[in-house]
Amino acid sequence: MKLYTIIAGYFKLDGGAMHGVVPKSMWQKVNPADDNNMCSWAMRCLLIDTGDRKILIDNGMGDKQDAKFFGHYHPHGDETLASSLAKHGFTHADITDVFLTHLHFDHCGGSIVRDGDKLIPAFPNATYWSNKAHWASATNPNERERASFLKENILPIQESGQLKWVEAADGEEWLPCIRIRYVQGHTDNMMLPQIDYNGQTVFFCADLIPSAAHISMPWVMAYDMRPLDTLNEKRTILQEAVDNNWLLFFEHDPKIEVCTLVNDNGRVKMGDSISL
Repeated sequence: MKLYTIIAGYFKLDGGAMHGVVPKSMWQKVNPADDNNMCSWAMRCLLIDTGDRKILIDNGMGDKQDAKFFGHYHPHGDETLASSLAKHGFTHADITDVFLTHLHFDHCGGSIVRDGDKLIPAFPNATYWSNKAHWASATNPNERERASFLKENILPIQESGQLKWVEAADGEEWLPCIRIRYVQGHTDNMMLPQIDYNGQTVFFCADLIPSAAHISMPWVMAYDMRPLDTLNEKRTILQEAVDNNWLLFFEHDPKIEVCTLVNDNGRVKMGDSISL
């Protein structure tokens, strides 16, 4: 097995929304905001090459939206999903599986591209993976999440015939060396891959712990549907991670790709910052 970091670009979100109840005087030191209170965030995906399969976890926001949409989120940087794949010798056609942690636009928008008037899968040879419970909430969203679940990112996946369901229960293996953890705080049934890489666990945090700063318990995004559930889920996962020397892989941290953890007098904190 080989792991590759794939950068699908960078974008901006409101600093207050991303840091929840944490005062700006604190989070500003970690991720400084611009004049509009917007902070830069990564869309960092993970490619797992097992030899037989090329599994891409999430794929950023894509490029098919209009200028008005992108005006809200300010995509920036030179790296794209295609250029990052090419850097490691891959193309969209090489991907055999697209694993979607959840269907918010900044995680699944790259799944679908425009071809004239049509919306088609960006990964022509891939199976796309979601789960039934999350799919149901994404295709019938509540008013708070409606702006994040965009039908043009989601429905064409099913219409293509390339969609399948992850049926592994919480903590069970989905594929050899990849277990799935389900969390409910951010959105319904978000799936977090727990990867056994040569005896070392790499945990893909998605939006449970979007950045290294969010390791701290009070740092819970205002975007989360059930923030107290997020708090409890973080506590459980982080304790398991520090007890077993896991590596955390951050999807949105603009600088830190992966980190170790340490137990500091009963508090779980970031250890070393590393890269794949």
